[in-house]
Parts: sequence; C-alpha cells; structure tokens
Amino acid sequence: MKPQLETKYVFTLTVRIGEVTSAGETGHGVRRIIPILGGEVRGEGVNGKVCAFGADFQIIRPNELIELEAKYAFETDDGATVYVENKGLRFGPVDLLQKLKRGEPVDPKLIYFRTVPKFETGHEKYRWLMENLFIGSAARHTDRVVIDVHQVL
Repeated sequence: MKPQLETKYVFTLTVRIGEVTSAGETGHGVRRIIPILGGEVRGEGVNGKVCAFGADFQIIRPNELIELEAKYAFETDDGATVYVENKGLRFGPVDLLQKLKRGEPVDPKLIYFRTVPKFETGHEKYRWLMENLFIGSAARHTDRVVIDVHQVL
C-alpha cells in the first residue's frame, strides 16, 4: 500500500494587493514587488484581518514561471498578531500568465498556483501554526490573492 499524505483545510487568506512595481530584468528574471494593502482571514477558529503592510516579492523567469515570496502579517479577532512568510510558484499557459500580468481576469483553475506558508506568533492559542506544515492553493485576481490554507497531517 502506498503511503498517503493527508491535509485538512484550516482557513482562507484573502490578501488585497496594490500596483506592481518592477525593478526590471535583473539577470535572474524580472523582479516585481507588489504591496499588500490588507484583507481578511476566515476559517474555523482563525479569523481576522490582514495588516496593511508587507509585500509579495516575485521573480518572473523567461518561461513565465513565477517564484513568489510574500511577507506580511494578520491580526486575529481575539488580538493575536501572526507573521506570515509565504513562498510559492505560479505557472500556466504563457498567454494566460501574460493576461494576469496585464491585470486581466483569468479562470484560476487554469493556473497552477501553490504556496508554502510559514507562520510565527507569540500568542499561545495560535502556537499550533508554528508546529505544523501548511500548503496553500491560491488564485490571483485583479486586486487580490485568495489562498486556501491546508494543514499537512
């Protein structure tokens, strides 16, 4: 019998984003910086708001493979601050990725967008976020990124 990897849905991060700033071709790809403007966290036992600071730092490779690294925080409804470091990949047909870059809508099901969020907090109730691994299934929209976060069991 093959070993199975199980996950459990825990919450959804909806992260509002601002205008893209590009540092241009750096020799590693095109560097982009996208500010985080706020948002929300909704799930069973974890609810709150995404803080209006931080950014998503991206490198776009020549084949349009996008490597992402976002750093930001959210504040839970009961007052905990949780730091988030979220690394991931976004890839799909070149024409659809170029539409996304131009801010045009694209069906999220047509784009591979997965992340590995890592959390830090000093709040005892949410220490479990630091004691588990998570995987995110994400979708990029014109003004936001929506990430369904799953705990790896």
